[in-house]
Amino acid sequence: MVGVRHDAWKRLEVLVGRRRLTGAESDELLRLYTEVSTDLSMIRSVNPDPTLVRYLSSLLSRARIHTAGSRTGTWSALAGFFVATFPAALYRLRWWWISVSVASVVLAFVVGWYAVRHPEVYTSQLTPGQIDAYVNTDFENYYKEFPHHEFAALVWTNNAWVAAQCIGMGVLGLPVVYVLVQNVANVGIAGALMAAHDRLDLFFGLILPHGILELTAIFVAGGVGLRLFWSWVAPGPMTRPQSFAREGRTAIAIALGLVVVLLISGVIEGFVTPSGLPTWARISIGVIAEAVFLAYVFILGRRAVLAGEIGDIGATDQGDYVPVAT
Repeated sequence: MVGVRHDAWKRLEVLVGRRRLTGAESDELLRLYTEVSTDLSMIRSVNPDPTLVRYLSSLLSRARIHTAGSRTGTWSALAGFFVATFPAALYRLRWWWISVSVASVVLAFVVGWYAVRHPEVYTSQLTPGQIDAYVNTDFENYYKEFPHHEFAALVWTNNAWVAAQCIGMGVLGLPVVYVLVQNVANVGIAGALMAAHDRLDLFFGLILPHGILELTAIFVAGGVGLRLFWSWVAPGPMTRPQSFAREGRTAIAIALGLVVVLLISGVIEGFVTPSGLPTWARISIGVIAEAVFLAYVFILGRRAVLAGEIGDIGATDQGDYVPVAT
């Protein structure tokens, strides 16, 4: 192996020693970095010669520093995140969060239907006076009791916390299901309360403008959390640490992106939902926001995935892995 790979190592050493590289040379350096990382992993697992391991480790460290110094600026990296990394991650994990979305919506309607048929679900928890206040004043006033900007910030932080719980507890699996079921059941019972008092039009008129995008973001977080759990339960061809590390990095990328998505839904909830616009106009704004998000995922995300993005960090930042026998 040493004889076969020697020229590639020397070529990487030459590129690392140059202060400036052309575009083609930068691409070559990244390619050689990946190849030499694989070489080092194989040597460590098959024939760990100390001298050769030290040489290749040093060479890779110099190459890593070189590539880090030649990276694009912060704004370019930020643009790359929102144009490629984030949508690609959402698209790659689409079946997880779509499944969570469908199951959650079905559960919400089942809970609502059951609560309408069995009102003791909520009458055992609330007095008639509390129910009357909730249905006729509290539900609507919830969206109007704070100034718009304060309310938007409040719901943004609250929803971001719920999303963070779904992703952060993904390693355990069941807590994610608990958080999702608890939130969905609350929506179903609230809908049942309003339906039982002929206020279902008000319920959907206030929930849908912001809730479509907001709940989608929560369902995405839930799907990502469950995928994180599954990454170590069924790692596939990778080792469990490798599989969990990859999905963990993707989960972090999605969590960062969802901060922006939830900010948008928070702005809608703070400024559009309690506004004096007609119900159809407020709901239309919510539908448009959801349509833009889905187009972002299934057009931009699909394009990014076809271009090779998977929603993970670059290969130079992932570290070295020992090859897995198959």
